[in-house]
Amino acid sequence: MTYLVKALSICFIYIAIGATTLAGANNFSIPTIGNETSTRFSAEEEKILGETFMRQVRLGLPVTDDPEVSDYIQRLGFQLIANSEFQTRHFHFFIINEPSINAFAGPNGYIGINAGLILHSDNESEVASVVAHEIAHVTQRHLERSFDKGENLTLPTAAAIIAALVLGARDINIAEAAILTTIAANYQSQLSFSRAHELEADHIGMQILTDSGFNPHNMPTFFEKLQKAHRLNEGLMLEFLSTHPVTVKRISESKSRASNYKYKPKASSQEYHLTRAKLRVNTSDDTKKLQTHLEAELQEGNYANKVSELYAYAWTLFINEEFEKARETVEKLIKIDRERIQYSILQAKIEIKAGNLDTGLKIFEEALSISPGNSSIALYYADSLVSQKKPAEALRIINSIKNYEKTPSYYQIKAKAEGDAGNEREAHQMLAEYYLLYDQVGTAINHLQQAQKIKGTSERDKNAIRARIEEIKAVAELASKF
Repeated sequence: MTYLVKALSICFIYIAIGATTLAGANNFSIPTIGNETSTRFSAEEEKILGETFMRQVRLGLPVTDDPEVSDYIQRLGFQLIANSEFQTRHFHFFIINEPSINAFAGPNGYIGINAGLILHSDNESEVASVVAHEIAHVTQRHLERSFDKGENLTLPTAAAIIAALVLGARDINIAEAAILTTIAANYQSQLSFSRAHELEADHIGMQILTDSGFNPHNMPTFFEKLQKAHRLNEGLMLEFLSTHPVTVKRISESKSRASNYKYKPKASSQEYHLTRAKLRVNTSDDTKKLQTHLEAELQEGNYANKVSELYAYAWTLFINEEFEKARETVEKLIKIDRERIQYSILQAKIEIKAGNLDTGLKIFEEALSISPGNSSIALYYADSLVSQKKPAEALRIINSIKNYEKTPSYYQIKAKAEGDAGNEREAHQMLAEYYLLYDQVGTAINHLQQAQKIKGTSERDKNAIRARIEEIKAVAELASKF
């Protein structure tokens, strides 16, 4: 990761959650930090701020495009939202495919969780406690409240940081200078508010956690575990602790608060175990070595969850092209649970990669009939159909996805399918949306202009494309004024 990206991330985390290195101070109580409904940004400006942030995150950080992993964190996030009183706000949950331990809340409800945080958890409640904490930062409008009069960050400061984000894609030296100047000028004033934000997020987050049926005690115990891991291994990148300072006093207060809640213990979901297993594979820099390690663990019975261990093992076998062993392992999983969609997806991918195309596509088709509208199956299935030169079928499948927040892979797959089907205009439009997700405005507009020129494009479509170009320009202009 470049210095710019690290600094960029730290800046937004500083704003969103008020990081401080002085959280060990005693005798602290929560002050009133402005009106939680107040903001210096309009709803439209806040939306643009969030989208600008997310585009820059995609440019600099490895945001996962794995449909199953993305679906899991979205489901967990919205499960927590559904059991809170803050269901009307915009939220988007995503996973950064990095083994370091971190989580952050950006503008307009964009919440990122590093894969390492899930990998270092022992149960789903621990992960949920962090997500709930980040949700609380958003619902309490800690970012927006930081811009109010009397708060630690001013509008010019926000402008400097956003300028650093925008310029960062073009000139790293300008971006670094803007970031460092901003931090230096505002660091001292941040200290008096950041601890209040953290404590408020603890209170609200624990309420959300418990209302969603998770164990409130897992919030302080997870923080304790991270502290211990950091002390024992100084090389472990605990970015979370640098941006969410945890003290003995804070953990003690959190434990005391948790004891006041009544809850019914429940086991971690199978989706949690399978997602954790897949992230174990996705973050591995040596799947051959991981495969050998998993084989040893399975033989020795040295695992916390046999199903997730088998699942991770099956994925390593697939990646390492040991198809017969992969088939056998997936069959074991299917015998345990025939309805589990993740196993059908992996089974289909094994067959397609092994050259048994019709078998693999049939498995995808059957899985989609069992779970119609499932975005993970549909994306994998459509991608496979595109690779097999079946664009019309791929478009039928991908167009069946409803209520799905479009990802880069969605636009890539659809653009390829449209192009292969001879729909050149639609292909350019999809590529424009793909490049917009990475803040490449000029490239996006270029694709839309090419779409306008396609022979046979109706006036209605030309007008729609022209309107989209003007919309993109207007948003870019507004974003540049922050």
